[in-house]
Amino acid sequence: MFARKVAARLKPNSLTEFTNLMECEILPWLRKQEGFLDLIMLVDPDGREVAAISFWDHRGNAQKYHSSGYPEVLKTLEKLLEGAPYVKTFDVVSSTLQKLHTPGRTVSDNSVEEVGAPQPDYPEFETHP
Repeated sequence: MFARKVAARLKPNSLTEFTNLMECEILPWLRKQEGFLDLIMLVDPDGREVAAISFWDHRGNAQKYHSSGYPEVLKTLEKLLEGAPYVKTFDVVSSTLQKLHTPGRTVSDNSVEEVGAPQPDYPEFETHP
């Protein structure tokens, strides 16, 4: 399994419209994309920063979405965003969406996929007092 994290800043007072677009337009469209599994939407307490974590069956399907579908999603949301979103990708090594076969190998739809070792690279995390 593969994950994409997209983080963005919203323009003031645009959270409601953003949420409506995600739930009514983008999520139904994502559900039709090959390999799409799930989406988790997060928002910070002031409603100005959002993060979306999407889960995909394989890296190839996520990459296909990134090159063909993601630009369309950005066009839909651009009037609500303050600057360009930050995108980071991950190999999923543990999840309640799937059962792990052995460390470093995942089982998905009766097929086994090799996954890379997790990278200890987390520059986007900030420490708050």
